[in-house]
Amino acid sequence: MPTDRREPTSPPPAAAAAAGAGAGAGAGAGAGRGVAQARSLFDREILVEALKGSVAKLDPRVQVRNPVMFVVLVGSVVTLVEAIAHPGVFSWSITIWLFLTVLFANFAEAMAEGRGKAQADTLRRTRSETEARRLDEDGTEHRIAASSLQRGDLVVCEGGDLIPSDGEIVEGIASVDESAITGESAPVIRESGGDRSAVTGGTKVLSDRIVVRITAEPGHTFLDRMIALVEGANRQRTPNEIALTILLAALTIVFLPVVVVLEPFARYSGATVSVVVLVSLLVCLIPTTIGALLSAIGIAGMDRLVQHNVLAMSGRAVEAAGDVQTLLLDKTGTITLGNRMASRFVPADGVDEEELARAAQLASLADETPEGRSIVVLAKERFAIRERDLGEEHQFVPFSANTRMSGIDIAGRQIRKGAAESVSRWVAEQGGTVPGGLGQVVESISRSGSTPLVVADGRRVLGVIELKDVVKQGIRERFDQLRAVGIRTVMITGDNPLTAAAIAQEAGVDDYLAEATPEAKMDLIRSEQQGGKLVAMTGDGTNDAPALAQADVGVAMNTGTMAAKEAGNMVDLDSNPTKLIDVVEVGKQLLITRGALTTFSIANDVAKYFAIIPALFVATYPQLSALNIMHLHGPKDAVLSAVIFNALVIVALIPLALRGVRWRPSTAASLLRRNVFIYGVGGVLIPFVFIKLIDLLLVAVHAY
Repeated sequence: MPTDRREPTSPPPAAAAAAGAGAGAGAGAGAGRGVAQARSLFDREILVEALKGSVAKLDPRVQVRNPVMFVVLVGSVVTLVEAIAHPGVFSWSITIWLFLTVLFANFAEAMAEGRGKAQADTLRRTRSETEARRLDEDGTEHRIAASSLQRGDLVVCEGGDLIPSDGEIVEGIASVDESAITGESAPVIRESGGDRSAVTGGTKVLSDRIVVRITAEPGHTFLDRMIALVEGANRQRTPNEIALTILLAALTIVFLPVVVVLEPFARYSGATVSVVVLVSLLVCLIPTTIGALLSAIGIAGMDRLVQHNVLAMSGRAVEAAGDVQTLLLDKTGTITLGNRMASRFVPADGVDEEELARAAQLASLADETPEGRSIVVLAKERFAIRERDLGEEHQFVPFSANTRMSGIDIAGRQIRKGAAESVSRWVAEQGGTVPGGLGQVVESISRSGSTPLVVADGRRVLGVIELKDVVKQGIRERFDQLRAVGIRTVMITGDNPLTAAAIAQEAGVDDYLAEATPEAKMDLIRSEQQGGKLVAMTGDGTNDAPALAQADVGVAMNTGTMAAKEAGNMVDLDSNPTKLIDVVEVGKQLLITRGALTTFSIANDVAKYFAIIPALFVATYPQLSALNIMHLHGPKDAVLSAVIFNALVIVALIPLALRGVRWRPSTAASLLRRNVFIYGVGGVLIPFVFIKLIDLLLVAVHAY
């Protein structure tokens, strides 16, 4: 699969000179990381905006979207009316803390949104300040605002210009700084034709001149989609989030009649329970903590994905990534480094390995392919053979598809390297003979999944160079981690089954699909989905588009075709296929964070029940004193302490909601135990401690 290689691509001199400045400029998107630039969790600017937003969100039309917090808001209005009708420190204190509870919930959501809006403002400035040099049919140029461009327009971009909108290069080649979008400081080469012709609005041309045909409609550019995403404007609730909201609403509805019937029950028992106390009891018993943080968790999850330079088209895709059970990974550039590298020299009988290495190095001096350069490097590492100054008369022989060989003629020697059949035939034509064991060595290397290159010096066959797909360091360990959590990995490759099997075994994937065609990929995805599994895959070509559309999580490369990017539900701005593993981890972290805080919130209610109920009815039913294990000083202290804790715990959990619970590869049973013991048991014990401390503080300051 073609990938955007960001190692040095020998850019033009002007590009090299401008690379440093271009990387720092970032097309106005801030220093260093562009969109993914890390901001402090409580950045002052974001904090101020979040405080304003938390007040604005008190609008009932906004609150009604969150049933739990809407009940708290209604309850705070009821207690306000009661406090005005029957003024008292207790009723006013309860009213203030109930309003604060709603404000803290709004603050959590506004903080999550604020991080995205700050990024969006930077991107919006980039778009609004950009001008385009439109090329008319008669060849003249006119400067217009980038926002005025239409699909199909041709624009000219030269060194120092911002590319005004998404498009395809139709003429020229240039070095482009994409740090404003991807956060990657190294310039990349973009040229007309092939897989590297796509350019993104907001990136900066560092050198040369290109003509770009605009492919995006106004308001629908990649930059616009990024702005909408990071702002949260188009964020839709995911199915699991909707289901959890319904569950929280149901719990709220269940507790509502329970609290209402307490009033006649108390009157019958001879006790007195005010409306303020009943509202406080309801607020403390419903799952306000997770109700307050649920939206922030979802927004923060998408923000974390943006920080990985991945653009998700919907929250559904992020959530689906957390439930993925099958990963389809392309071999080249994902599991392997992308180029076959020389790994060893195998000399023929009677030939010294160093002699073979010296001949192979000479034959590769003019070979600028990664494979050719790796032969030179291997000769240097094994025998300290350095590139030499070829003072003698020499002539390089370039590789051609007809001969399937390359080499050098120097000082009366003819050195060739290439495919075994081609070199063997060439040696025979020179009047030489092929060693009997050569075929066995070539076959052995081929069976191991590597590529053999035979080296000959005139009539003599010197031996074989083994070119090997180099599996990325640490990739096997990552696959082991994924396997531990029940995710099956499948390697997709166009190699023959023999080569595919060897690489799959070395990399540690669970399965592989060799000689893969678009139809074969589709069949594999459908087969997995019919088995009830969610499937994720990466792709960058038009032939990947059907499979990307079929997959539950389809991650398209930013350097890929428009068809691939439109078919997938995520786009990797770095065009790094390995990013799919990170996407899965972000999705799992989102689900784990939501589950952990839900467990903590429900467990909280147990402690608050023990705080309030015994204090309310102990005078009428002394037996309830056995449940008053916190020994709170009185009914009002108990109620107010619980309400204060209920509000403050939301603030305390905001950093966890935004950062997310750390994900460690583990089984579902292990994850359940962790949730129960840390967030379940902790959710029960922590309120006991802090409600008691608040009660002691209220008594110390003589609140009543």
